[in-house]
Amino acid sequence: MSAVRIKVCGITRPEDGQLAAALGADAIGLVFYPKSPRHVSLAQARAIVAALPPFVSVVALFVDPEPDAVHAVLNAVPIDLLQFHGDEDEGFCRQFDRPYIKAARVRPDVDLVQYARSFSSAQAILLDAFVEGYGGGGKVFDWTLIPPDFARPLILSGGLDAGNVVDAIARVRPAAIDVSSGVEAARGIKDAEKIREFVAAVRSAGLMPVD
Repeated sequence: MSAVRIKVCGITRPEDGQLAAALGADAIGLVFYPKSPRHVSLAQARAIVAALPPFVSVVALFVDPEPDAVHAVLNAVPIDLLQFHGDEDEGFCRQFDRPYIKAARVRPDVDLVQYARSFSSAQAILLDAFVEGYGGGGKVFDWTLIPPDFARPLILSGGLDAGNVVDAIARVRPAAIDVSSGVEAARGIKDAEKIREFVAAVRSAGLMPVD
């Protein structure tokens, strides 16, 4: 299988962004949702991005934002990709003329195939656990809820860590993995050893034969 890409989300400090990049993350996520403990200001975001090496993608996460809030981030911070984690529709997501991914909070009554069809312009669909709040809850969802005919590029999130990510990749075959709480020492503070172990696990999973 193709190499599974890794995004470390919820970066709040420049040193954690540098650490994630140095240990092999392909992308970092900055949270612009004020209710999140991992929320960053524009000044924090600029400092984090300025400390990154080349070729590390920067993803900006929003939850039901006002358009002006998204534009403010795009005008102030070099952002490669937008991630919408709330109830935004496709028209809202497309209006910023920037590549985006759309998150779905998985539960049994959500038709994921139809959901993906309603965001045909998204680069990928991110599947996360349904928890109170949005993201970073450390909860794994039932991967069997992902239909076998889900044909869109899939980013898997929700409660992933070095202990379960190999099984997750083997069972789901995602294009990318999104981790936050699974590599933290505390909320918003990343742990070097956990990131190292997580990246190593993902890379080892990519070397396993496909059934």
